Amino acid sequence: MLQAIFYGRIPINQVFSFLYYTKQGITQKLINDLKYKNQQEIGVYLGQWMAYELKKISLFNEVDCIIPVPLHPLKEKQRGYNQVAKLAKTLGKELDIPYQPDLLIRTSTSTTQTLKQRFERFSNNNTKFQLIDTSFFANKHVLLIDDVITTGATLEACCNELLKTENIIISICTIAYTEKV
Repeated sequence: MLQAIFYGRIPINQVFSFLYYTKQGITQKLINDLKYKNQQEIGVYLGQWMAYELKKISLFNEVDCIIPVPLHPLKEKQRGYNQVAKLAKTLGKELDIPYQPDLLIRTSTSTTQTLKQRFERFSNNNTKFQLIDTSFFANKHVLLIDDVITTGATLEACCNELLKTENIIISICTIAYTEKV
């Protein structure tokens, strides 16, 4: 079902979201606290729990490295951390997959997407990413980590940059996916 979000846009091997995101739901509170209230231990906890569940279904066993969706350096400096970094690092540790946080960077800033409507999110293609070394991921299966899939626009932008690598396979894992608005 989640792969359908990306169908015809980018080639994705697997897509997995752990939780369902609804307004005013517990998942929204967890992600909000992780993202805006410096409760990075939520990322560690969810990473451990997700890894436990992923091992049970043998998903992502063939992945060579884990990459978090990067924040722009100014936004990361303002917030003090990337909300998906602890999650991605924990998943890497628990699944015994190398964590590669510095090879994909965000080169443009954007305003928060949390208050935007679905169409605004999808049509916001100003987000730019840059792959530092296009040869590093050659012939590798990478797992891209983010917090929430709504339209998939941010993940698609990341994937378009990663696809500059020869013979790369991309899978996506997020904390949650959201209902269509």
